[in-house]
Amino acid sequence: MAVNFEQLFEQFQSIKVGVIGDVMLDSYLWGKVDRISPEAPVPIIALEKREYRIGGAGNVALNIASLGAQVSMLSIIGDDGDGKQLKQLLEQHSIKTDFLLTSPKRITTNKTRIISRNQQMMRVDNETIADLGYEDENRLVLALQNFIAQEKPDVLILEDYNKGVLTELVIKKTVDLCRHNNIITAVDPKRKNFFAYTGVDIFKPNLKEVKDALNIIATGTDVEALNDIHQKLQDALHHRISFITLSEKGVFYKDADESKIIPSHIRNIADVSGAGDTVIATAALIYAATKNTALMAAVSNIAGGLVCEEVGTAAINKQRLLKECVHLLN
Repeated sequence: MAVNFEQLFEQFQSIKVGVIGDVMLDSYLWGKVDRISPEAPVPIIALEKREYRIGGAGNVALNIASLGAQVSMLSIIGDDGDGKQLKQLLEQHSIKTDFLLTSPKRITTNKTRIISRNQQMMRVDNETIADLGYEDENRLVLALQNFIAQEKPDVLILEDYNKGVLTELVIKKTVDLCRHNNIITAVDPKRKNFFAYTGVDIFKPNLKEVKDALNIIATGTDVEALNDIHQKLQDALHHRISFITLSEKGVFYKDADESKIIPSHIRNIADVSGAGDTVIATAALIYAATKNTALMAAVSNIAGGLVCEEVGTAAINKQRLLKECVHLLN
């Protein structure tokens, strides 16, 4: 695969991306445990450090920004302190928030992890998971229309975490608007609206998600079995490209011309958190720049593996990815 990766990666800075979906705040409380509470048989954690990170669809936007492209976040969060903290974090990482809306009917999703001795002791979720109401749906669609008119994006990523932002109406309007404006659509779906993404360009579930959605019990992961899965998806979604992540086995892609499994590269896996976010972000950029499905899958496969070497959710390092691509793909 003779590719000038330095030139390709330079192209990223001219690509405009929108990410629409469930954005959230990840909070980490780090501390020391040295005694048990006298009130109940639970450990007392002496708080030493508090950390905030961008989570959910925001992590996809963070990966896009880390790769050097221009990215805007489209979503609806709560009009609350967590929302202000999240918006500030997004802006600090060069993610545009002009089209990030607030609603008094929502609260900002905050997943708080309590950690001691590098072990997660507990997680506390504060969130609204009900679908957006009619008024908020239409506000978000209007924000998307304004985003398209003002920014003229090359690609839009729909990132679904089942938190209620990507309703069937929002999905349909988003895909229709993108098709009308020749904008590439890439989707990382969840079970609830799995079959709502009719007509998208890149559909990227993981293997478990797609088997659950299609009610497939068989465990085969060879090309023949995956081609069959693609056909079932194609019959339902009429999309262009199936891009299925296979965990430690790599990735599978199928477009109109070819299908292939790309094995994963040997890594020292520390944490798989956020790997799917990195894969969809990288795939969207590579495809927007090249329209080459095979190259999209190969580079995204490397990117997903690299972030698994980091503890916790981490954005891809552009220079490290570039170095790996030159080494492994040329």
